Amino acid sequence: MCPTPTANAHLPGGLILVVEDDPLILEFLCEILQEEGFKVEPQTSADAASLYLEKHAQQVALLLTDITMPGTLNGADLANLVGDRWPEKPVMVMSGYETPETSGVKHPVAFIKKPWAIGQLLDCVDSAFKSKAPRLH
Repeated sequence: MCPTPTANAHLPGGLILVVEDDPLILEFLCEILQEEGFKVEPQTSADAASLYLEKHAQQVALLLTDITMPGTLNGADLANLVGDRWPEKPVMVMSGYETPETSGVKHPVAFIKKPWAIGQLLDCVDSAFKSKAPRLH
C-alpha cells in the first residue's frame, strides 16, 4: 500500500532529474519521490545528466544531484551548468562531504547533508521548488 502523496498537493508538477552515482541511493531517492507523486528521471552521472538536459531541459522541473561523482563533471559543475543556462530551474544538491560553497557552486541552491531523513529530503525539495516559484507583486 502506497502512502498518500502529500508534497504534490502544493508543489508544481514536472520531472525531477535525479543524479546519483550510487545505484542503491539513486533507486531509494526515486522511490521516495515517486511515492510523493513526482515523475523522476534517474541518471548515474553528471555527464549523462548534462546530455539528458541538452535534449529534455523543458521537461525538467528540478535538478536533484549529489555533489561528489566520478566523470568529467561533478554535481557542482552540473548545478552551475543549470544555473548558467536555465536560471529559472530550481537546483537541489546533496553531499556527505562537501557543501555548495566548498565545491564551487556559483548559484543559489537548496542543500541537504547526507545522511538525510525522508522528511528532511521532502522538505528540501519543497524549499527548492518554492525558491524559484513565481512571486506575485
